[in-house]
Amino acid sequence: MKYIKFIIILLFQWPLHTNAQPGESDAKMIRKIYDESLINGQSYHWLHDLCYNIGHRLSGSEQAQKAVLWAKSVMDSLGFDKVYLQEVMVPHWVRGPKEQMYYTLNGKTENFNVIALGNSAGTPPLGIAAPIIEVKSLEDLNKLGREKVQGKIVFCSRPFDPTPIETFNSYGGCVDQRSQGPNEAAKLGALGCIVRSMTHAHDDFPHTGNTRFEEGVTPIPAIAISTKDADKLSNLIKKYDKLKFTIKLGCKTLPDVLSYNVIGEITGSEFPDDYIITGGHLDSWDVGHGAHDDGAGCVQSMDALRLLKRCGIKPRHSIRAVLFMNEENGLKGALKYFEEAISKNENHILAIETDAGGFSPRGFGFENNKEKWTLVKQWAPLFEPYQLHRWGEDGSGADISPFRDKTKCLLAGLRPDSQRYFDYHHADSDTFDKVNRRELELGSAAIAALMYMYDRYGR
Repeated sequence: MKYIKFIIILLFQWPLHTNAQPGESDAKMIRKIYDESLINGQSYHWLHDLCYNIGHRLSGSEQAQKAVLWAKSVMDSLGFDKVYLQEVMVPHWVRGPKEQMYYTLNGKTENFNVIALGNSAGTPPLGIAAPIIEVKSLEDLNKLGREKVQGKIVFCSRPFDPTPIETFNSYGGCVDQRSQGPNEAAKLGALGCIVRSMTHAHDDFPHTGNTRFEEGVTPIPAIAISTKDADKLSNLIKKYDKLKFTIKLGCKTLPDVLSYNVIGEITGSEFPDDYIITGGHLDSWDVGHGAHDDGAGCVQSMDALRLLKRCGIKPRHSIRAVLFMNEENGLKGALKYFEEAISKNENHILAIETDAGGFSPRGFGFENNKEKWTLVKQWAPLFEPYQLHRWGEDGSGADISPFRDKTKCLLAGLRPDSQRYFDYHHADSDTFDKVNRRELELGSAAIAALMYMYDRYGR
């Protein structure tokens, strides 16, 4: 009886042009998927293995290659119809020795908690030493002009806005200073750039991430500083405006290397050339374990396909788990996957990305096909018993973004509770112990349930 109210709503709302309507059997199958995930889920076990036996895995690294072989081995063991590697050339940036930033005043030296940003240049062996100039926005930086910036170290210190309930909005309102700040500083002659870490947390963990330099702009040393030390730095440079700070980095950009996307497939019984995919990115930054970002998404994607098999679901369309390489500093894996999909005339009808952490799932964001979104949102009552209440037109994910505006593929992003995500994002604190087993397994089930429904009714 507990499903009746949801089925009645669906029957009255369902579009007249559909060939089939969801019923109580679908509610029961979704319940079966969740039961299998919560009783026999494999995602947490796999994530433990990935985090502790391989660890972080920056694209181009030895650990990234180990992760590729590990993921293929896991999917081989699950009896999928196809498991294969897709070649892709990826950037190979290396961090080098532990970063240093310090100042000396009255014979006393004080160090700061910092980390190099991806694509940062290194410094000479003795480092760079210069006064710091603080800015709150890129607009303020450009207003200063070359005369005031040249020969200085720029400090982009804008903090996260604490008022948005959805923390990704705080991130979006702040991340331009990390992604573009060093480039804008370099164009004005700055010797280096410091960026306040992208987090609400007030702690000693600096958060790395990618920065981009335009063609023709010579990269400069670029670092993130922990939020506690960012506050300390702001106070220091207000008190001692001529004080010089030293930065030492050993970063290098090496030639691109061969890597792989890892793909597992269950071939469709009726429409084998139409694809439903779920994916996360196998690479991570070279700090912590890369547990939430995005080991969680990878194991959830693999387990979603396992759940469909375990529940006896024989999909009409081909269904894939795609573990993308190089999301963090290049998106080369995503671009390669899209390129090959187009060249092979593969028709992707739904692409799901899980790259927002392994926290309790709250729903999905959908984009790129309004007609299919109108259809899918009417399934929301079936998902309400699982606390998946957030169904909206929203962003999906970076690795499936190449399909945006170029195909009619419906794009979906799993939306977990976001409150803690940026505490760990791109930091040494992103470790396995920060992931809750039940929350992770609920995410795997949510993805599998959406794939099941779209396979049945999404045409």
